Amino acid sequence: MTPFFRGVAMLLAFVATVAFSLVLARLTLEPSAASEPLTHSNLRPGDSIRDYLSQPALRDTVKQLGGNVLLGVPFGLLLPVLVPRARGLLRVVAVTALVMTLVELVQGAVITGRAFDIDDVILNTAGALLGYLVLGRRLGRAVHPRRRHWWHRWTGTEPSR
Repeated sequence: MTPFFRGVAMLLAFVATVAFSLVLARLTLEPSAASEPLTHSNLRPGDSIRDYLSQPALRDTVKQLGGNVLLGVPFGLLLPVLVPRARGLLRVVAVTALVMTLVELVQGAVITGRAFDIDDVILNTAGALLGYLVLGRRLGRAVHPRRRHWWHRWTGTEPSR
């Protein structure tokens, strides 16, 4: 990829990240006074997921679980493009889990009608993993080709694409 197209791709990824950050803030950091009596923190993985799956209203279950998974997908798509050092499955998962844990901590500590939920972190991270596996890995490699390391010269091999 030429430097011009690499720059355009990174600019588009940056704009998409800013837009995603605004949506993320709006969805997760706005107070919900009406929900205050209903909120409770969840530190036990799987509890909230089980609660949603046991609801009779499938629409609410899909909205909650699917929405949390979809909220993580942009991390898996944009991180490998914007931050070459964040490429890689474990790095994308780690960065997403860290960011979403911070969001959940802020929700639980500061935002009225919101609470910390470890299942949200798990579902968001699963979404990032999905985004990375489906398209993020290819996007990251297209914008930032693998570097040639010293061992490639020594062994006579080229980095795989």
